[in-house]
Amino acid sequence: MTYTSREVAAAADMTLTDVRRLWRALGFPDARGQANFTAADVEALTLVSELVRDDVIDFETVLRLTRALGRTMSRLAEWQVSTLSAADRSPADTDRSNAAFERLLVYAWRRHQDAASARLAEPVDDGDQSGAGHRTTTLTVGFADLVGFTSLSNALGTDELAALVEAFESRCSDLVTAGGGRVVKTLGDSVLFLSPRPVVGTEIALAVIESLGTDPALPDVRLGIATGPVVLRMGDAFGPPVNLAARLTVVARRNHVIIDAATARRLSADAYVTRALTPRPMRGFGDVEPITVRRRGV
Repeated sequence: MTYTSREVAAAADMTLTDVRRLWRALGFPDARGQANFTAADVEALTLVSELVRDDVIDFETVLRLTRALGRTMSRLAEWQVSTLSAADRSPADTDRSNAAFERLLVYAWRRHQDAASARLAEPVDDGDQSGAGHRTTTLTVGFADLVGFTSLSNALGTDELAALVEAFESRCSDLVTAGGGRVVKTLGDSVLFLSPRPVVGTEIALAVIESLGTDPALPDVRLGIATGPVVLRMGDAFGPPVNLAARLTVVARRNHVIIDAATARRLSADAYVTRALTPRPMRGFGDVEPITVRRRGV
């Protein structure tokens, strides 16, 4: 059985306006009077309606969570379908793998939920604060960028380009995670990651250079590192350190790490050698003094 927007709203005891807002937040266009909804949609909306009615959660928070869920699931679904589309599988195998993936999805979500709760419970600096749907905390931000990706992508075939991006993103993500950081997002030719302390972020950056920067099968890499207050919202990160880390990659030499002054001040002189470069203008920051970093004795 299928329902129109009005019918599914009535069945879930919600207003048509709220149903449309949730549907858009999930990432789908308006049904425009067509019977595009099923019993599963009614069940999901009824659950939301009950939570809001019982004051378990307010509607604006539901909207924020729905928007985050929609963006995440959209990307995950595209990733899953494109990854498995090349395989010659029977309908039965497809159904079995989808059922298994659904169970693994819930498992992974629960593990990451535990990890996120643990991070939230960690002691924070005096300047940290929480707000509606976001949290501000002092972190070290890393931005890894492939050199010459635009010209390289124009010269490669689609399969070669896809393999290159997959190798860069997967290897970089593994190094970030192994080093104690967390990947926020990947953008094809770049990876944005967070780390709890400057020394952790710096070690991750150096590990990326040592691993990827010496691989002849991959382009050279540049790393920018900045430390400061970061706004964490809907799984993403915002704030001056995020922008500065990206700006620093522009001035970094191939297979080198550039850090800001805030990061440099927190690194031990016994373990690292830092060298200030000539100040240069960076959009949104004025004149900035980039700083190179390497391990002492290397």
